[in-house]
Amino acid sequence: MSSKSDFKILAIDDEKDILLLLKYNLEQEGYTVKTLDSGIEALKTVEKFSPHLILLDIMMPKLDGIETCIKLRSIENLSNSYIIFLTAREEEYSEVAAFDAGADDYITKPIKPRALISRINSFFKRRFSSKDSSLIHEIETLKIDKNSYTTILDGKKIYLPKKEFELLYFLMKNSTKVFSRDVLLRNVWGSGVHVVARTVDVHIRKLREKIGENFIKTIKGVGYKFEVPTKN
Repeated sequence: MSSKSDFKILAIDDEKDILLLLKYNLEQEGYTVKTLDSGIEALKTVEKFSPHLILLDIMMPKLDGIETCIKLRSIENLSNSYIIFLTAREEEYSEVAAFDAGADDYITKPIKPRALISRINSFFKRRFSSKDSSLIHEIETLKIDKNSYTTILDGKKIYLPKKEFELLYFLMKNSTKVFSRDVLLRNVWGSGVHVVARTVDVHIRKLREKIGENFIKTIKGVGYKFEVPTKN
């Protein structure tokens, strides 16, 4: 990808003022932006637009953001799209539901345009920077490449939302070491982001559903570690 104008962002929110704010600031930054005011409309047009990043509100009529996210994740050519929830909901259960639905990030309103753009710029740089072999880890039948945010298991590419990917990457990079939930939260989510310890458990469960039970081991009373599966 040569420039930000090639990077497509889809914003979905039933508040037109929010959409105007997002469109103006993101286009000023150089990105290509499409806005829609409902999840239903998004599902009708999203495959044709093929966004690299989706900004999604939770509280929308007819089809809320959680259901929209689940349906978006079922679309094959959106498997690598990055989904950020932008929402006024601050309850823990809403955050957990968002990550369970396949979200990569969760930002509460009111939106701070410069902070949001900084996050998106950071993602853009990581996703499309030159390939670095130190960011590739391969253990047994599992390979993870942070250059392209891809995961391959038994020769087949599998989809992982961003935080699931980064959690697996951190554990693989430090294989055999045991990490508590608090350490994982600091290293994967960052010290400036408020998430609860249960979020780690949710992401571990989701990872096990996709890569199997053998790679990530629970150390009772301590935390988690990546482990090379033993051969029978």
